[in-house]
Amino acid sequence: MSRARDMVEVVARALTDHPDQVKVTEAEHRGTHVLELFVGPGEVGRIVGRQGRTAAALRTLVAATAEHEGQKTTLEIRDTPRS
Repeated sequence: MSRARDMVEVVARALTDHPDQVKVTEAEHRGTHVLELFVGPGEVGRIVGRQGRTAAALRTLVAATAEHEGQKTTLEIRDTPRS
């Protein structure tokens, strides 16, 4: 597990109303690490923030943390479908 993944999980849990529904997966695609953040139904807005500022800040933190580890990492934010 990477430090970027840990950081995303901690921040996302702090921002959402249902931290138990936060899930972060890690994969590799064409030499780039991809972090997928899944949050509970209706919680994407809390992660994205006004005009996407929170998401942009989170992506900046991911890029800086990954660069410190010598990796290139991107963040995808996904909504968990309602059951």
